[in-house]
Amino acid sequence: MELFYRRPSKETRIAMSKAALDLKHVSRGKYEETALAEESVKNLTKHEHVKIVNSGNSAILSVMSTLKKDVMIPDQGGWSGFKKMAQIFGLETIKLPTNLGLIEPEVLEGSIKKFNPEALFITSFGGYVVEQPTTEIYKICDENGVLLIEDASGGIGDPLGKLGNSANAHVIIASTGSPKTVNVGNGGFLSTNNTELLDSAHDILKTLKADPVTCAGIASEIKNAPITIKRTVQACEILKSGIKEFRDVLHHDKRGLNIILPENDNKSYAYSLRKKFNVHGGGIVTLCPNNNRVKLKAVCIEIKNLDIDCLISENMEYILNLIKN
Repeated sequence: MELFYRRPSKETRIAMSKAALDLKHVSRGKYEETALAEESVKNLTKHEHVKIVNSGNSAILSVMSTLKKDVMIPDQGGWSGFKKMAQIFGLETIKLPTNLGLIEPEVLEGSIKKFNPEALFITSFGGYVVEQPTTEIYKICDENGVLLIEDASGGIGDPLGKLGNSANAHVIIASTGSPKTVNVGNGGFLSTNNTELLDSAHDILKTLKADPVTCAGIASEIKNAPITIKRTVQACEILKSGIKEFRDVLHHDKRGLNIILPENDNKSYAYSLRKKFNVHGGGIVTLCPNNNRVKLKAVCIEIKNLDIDCLISENMEYILNLIKN
């Protein structure tokens, strides 16, 4: 079995190379590649406005620059950049208790009423292992005047339409770096209907905008997002279904892009798995506790890091046997 680290598709690499050699003309201060990227994101998020930036953290930074009060973030399974970007602007972060990364609506509602944050930052998948109930989260936030920002780096293009969708988030941000769902090696975006937010963040967004080559890559690679999510989720479902028969696996009944295995002797177990997995170009085994995953002794198998051509049932069965043995 040969596994490969996720990289942009051949079509995307060609599009980026072509853009580097032959940049399209500038119209009203915007490259044609930038306009194409913005439209491609709008087609998925259904928001009216999109800004392409040079990284996912730049998108977070742009939103944080517009806030004045405390922000709420998950106690685990979110992204460390949420807290770091808040600190830059002197914003306090409030930890929202989760069920190993999963946000529970009743807990969220109680926490919002207690702390009255200005915004809530979440990821589409808590720790990339469990889908967040975005419909319920958005309803609670909207009714309580809390701005909901969804980091859809993993969820953009959700074929079920629950994640990375304007119906369930005031603002959608994402990284398009490696090895995200829209994987072009760098870049990111911000998507919203909130023109006041965009006006307030105008200078930062202008400073942090992406180059035309990155934009060409996003416009090409985002077309693959629905199938990338579908096949990654299916691969995880195969693994979760098999693993739960002989050991614990977190959130086995939820959609996810990773597998997390609780393990007291996590370092030795991770070392053993790394020796077994032959992944060309990168790794797929990480250790927990990790605030970006879960605060539990465990080993995370990052299926989201694998090229989708590797996500066939035969390979998943092979991985399952390696874990079992």
